[in-house]
Amino acid sequence: MTVNDDRVRAVRNDPDLPPVAVEEPFSPTPVKKGVLALIALAAAIGWVMLAVVRGEHVNAVWFVLAAVGSYVIALTFYARLIEYKVLRPRDTRATPAEELSNGKDFMPTDRRVLFGHHFAAIAGAGPLVGPVLASQMGYLPGTLWIILGVIFAGAVQDYMVLHISIRRRGRSLGQMARDELGQVGGWAAILGVLSIMIILIAVLGIVVIGALAESPWGVFSIAMTIPIALFMGVYLRFLRPGKVNEVSILGVALLLLAVVSGSWVAESSWGAELFTLSPRALALWLCVYGFAASVLPVWLLLAPRDYLSTFMKVGTIAVLALGIVLTAPQIQMPAVTPFAHTGTGPAFAGNLFPFLFITIACGSISGFHALISSGTTPKLIEKESQARIIGYGGMLTESFVAIMALITACILDQHLYFVMNAPKGVTGGTPETAATWVNSLPLHSPGGGPLEPATADKIAQAAADVQEKSIVSRTGGAPTLAFGMSQVMSFFGGAGMKAFWYHFAVMFEALFILTTIDAGTRVARFMFSDAIGNIPGLSKFKDPSWRVGAWVCSAIVVLGWGSILVMGVTDPLGGINTLFPLFGIANQLLACIALCLVFTVVMKMGLFRWAWIPGLPLVWLLTVTLSASYQKIFSSTPAIGYWANHDKYVKAHEAGKVVAPAKSAADMEAVIRNTVVQEVLSVLFAVLVILVVLATIWTAIKASRAGGLPTSEEPDVPSRIFAPKGFLPTPAEKAVYAEWKAAGLDPSPQGVHH
Repeated sequence: MTVNDDRVRAVRNDPDLPPVAVEEPFSPTPVKKGVLALIALAAAIGWVMLAVVRGEHVNAVWFVLAAVGSYVIALTFYARLIEYKVLRPRDTRATPAEELSNGKDFMPTDRRVLFGHHFAAIAGAGPLVGPVLASQMGYLPGTLWIILGVIFAGAVQDYMVLHISIRRRGRSLGQMARDELGQVGGWAAILGVLSIMIILIAVLGIVVIGALAESPWGVFSIAMTIPIALFMGVYLRFLRPGKVNEVSILGVALLLLAVVSGSWVAESSWGAELFTLSPRALALWLCVYGFAASVLPVWLLLAPRDYLSTFMKVGTIAVLALGIVLTAPQIQMPAVTPFAHTGTGPAFAGNLFPFLFITIACGSISGFHALISSGTTPKLIEKESQARIIGYGGMLTESFVAIMALITACILDQHLYFVMNAPKGVTGGTPETAATWVNSLPLHSPGGGPLEPATADKIAQAAADVQEKSIVSRTGGAPTLAFGMSQVMSFFGGAGMKAFWYHFAVMFEALFILTTIDAGTRVARFMFSDAIGNIPGLSKFKDPSWRVGAWVCSAIVVLGWGSILVMGVTDPLGGINTLFPLFGIANQLLACIALCLVFTVVMKMGLFRWAWIPGLPLVWLLTVTLSASYQKIFSSTPAIGYWANHDKYVKAHEAGKVVAPAKSAADMEAVIRNTVVQEVLSVLFAVLVILVVLATIWTAIKASRAGGLPTSEEPDVPSRIFAPKGFLPTPAEKAVYAEWKAAGLDPSPQGVHH
C-alpha cells in the first residue's frame, strides 16, 4: 500500500485474495477542518437569522444555510459517534447481500445505486405534503422539528435499524422485534407493522392517483420509467457490468426525454385517449405494477427504477434550492401564526402540540423508513460501514426535501396559501367567496403588520398563471407545493414558464410517491413471509429463495392494500378523507416500534451508557404520538375527535339533514362508516404499540439487571469482496482497488456465494 499513514490498515480474510477491508481513523486535514468550521458558521448564522433576528423580512436563503450546515455537521460528527460507540461496523464480515446472494432479493449492489434506491424508496408523500400543511402554524416550529428532529431521531432510527437488520441476515422489522422482545411484544409488533404498512401503501397509492388521474402527460412520463429501468438493469448486469456512470447518463437522458415528450403525447389524439385513465383504472394498474416490482429480480426493475427516480428527485430539489439561493425570495408566513395556539387552522385542526409533529411526519422521522431499512436495503448493501452514508445520509437528504417544501409554502402570499388549503365547505369554491372568507382570518405579516385584503381577481389570476381553472380548495398540500415551486423555478425561463413548472412539479410529486409503493410492496412481502413463517408447518415461507412463497405472499399483500385503494378511489367523498388522518399517526406509531427495537438491542448489548441515543427520541415520539392518538379518539371537538365527528353525522342523518362535505344521504352514511373505521384502527394501533412499549421496558429492566442479554445477531461470516465506505474511495481504498485489479479479480462480483 502506498498510503503513508501507520494508522491505516488493509485487512485480508484469505491470504490468496486481496484485502476485503480498510481500517482508517477519521482524521480530517487542516483544510477539511477549515471547511467544516465555515459550514458550522454558516449554519449558525442561518439559525440566528431565522430564530432570533427574524423581523419583517425573512430571506429563504437562511433556511438553506441552516439546514445544509446542520446536516453536514451531524453526518460528520453525530453519525460517527453512533458508528464508533454503538454500532461498530466490521467490513471483514459478510453482509446478507454477499452471504445469501441469489441474484433476486439478495445481491451486492454498488453503494451509489443503492443510495439511489434507498432514498427513492423512503422519500414519498410525507416530506412533500406534511411540511406544506404544517406551514399554517408558521415557518419556525416546522423548521426546528424538521432539522433537529431528523438529526436526533429520524436519521438515527434509519441508520440503526439498517445496521441491526444487516447483522440479522436482512430480517424484517416485525421479525426482529419478535426475536428480541419475546412472544407477546413480538407478535404485537408484527401485527402492528403489517396493519400499518397496508394502510400506508394504500394512502400513498391514493395520493399518486389523485395526481395522475385524467393526466395523460403525467401517466405517460411515469409509465416510461418502467421500460427505461428494465433497460438499465439489463445494461448494468449483462451489457456493461459495473459501468454505473455510463448507465446513469443514459438513464437520465431517457428520463428527460420521457418528461419532455409527455406534453407532446398528451396533446396528440392517440396519446390523450391511451394515457387518460380513470382513478379505478389507475388503481388496478398500480396493483399490477406493485406485484411485478415485488416478484421480479431486484436488479431488473426495482433498484434501477428507484435509482433513476433519484436523479429526478434530487435533481429537482437541487434546482429548486439553486433557484431559492439565486432569487432569495422573502418569507410571507410569520414565524408563528395564531393557529398554533387556537388549533383552528383551515388546513388541519389541532394545536401545535402534538399535531404539528404528526403532520410533518416523514420530513423528520418516519416509521415507513424502518421498513425499508429492514427490507430491501440490508439485502443489497455491500459493506456494513456503508450504512452510515446510506441510512443516516439518506434520511438527511429527505429532510432537505421537507425544508424545500416548507419554503415553497411559506413564500406564497398568505391569502393564496389558505385559499388553496381550506376545504370547499368554508371557501365556497369560487374566487369571490374565497376572498371574502380569507379576509376574515386573523392573518398578519412576518413583522406583525396588517395585510392588504385579498381580491377575487388576484385569486383568479393566480390560477390563470399556471393554466388551471381554479386554485381554490386544492387541498392535500401537493398543489400548494407545485404552485410554490412554479414561482421559484420560473426564474429558469421566465414568468411564461410558470404553467410548465407547475405541471412538471405535479408529475415530480407523483414520481416521488410511486417509488415508495414498489419498494413498500416488496418490504411488506418480506414481512408477511417472516410472520407466517412463525406458524408451525409454514416455516418454508421464511426461505427468501422460495419463489412460490414469494409470489403467494406478494399476491396477498397487493390484494390487501389494493382492495383498500380501490375502495378509496371509488369512495363518494374521496378515500383520502378516510385514510389520510390515520397516515401521520400510524406512521409515527410505527417509528415508535422501530425505536423500541433499537433501544432493546442497545440495552441487551450492555451499552447502557449510550442507550439515550435511541431512548430520547423514543420517549419524545411516544409522548407526541400517544397524545395525538388520545385526542383523535376522545376529543369532544368534531374537527379533531373521530368519535365526536361520528356522533355529529349520526345525529344529523337521523334528523334527515345533510352536513358538508356530504352532499347526499348516501354520502352521510359513507362518512359515518369512515369515522368508525378511523376510530377502530386508531384504537388498534395505539393498543399494539403500548404492548410493544411494555415488552421493551420489561426486556430493558432484565438486561440492566443482568448486565446485558444475548441478542439474535447472527454469527460472523468472513467477507470475500471489497467496496469503499463512501461515495468516493479514499487513497487507501484506491490502493486496495489497484491490488484487486492487478490480481485480475472483481472486488464486488455479483452472485457471490459462501
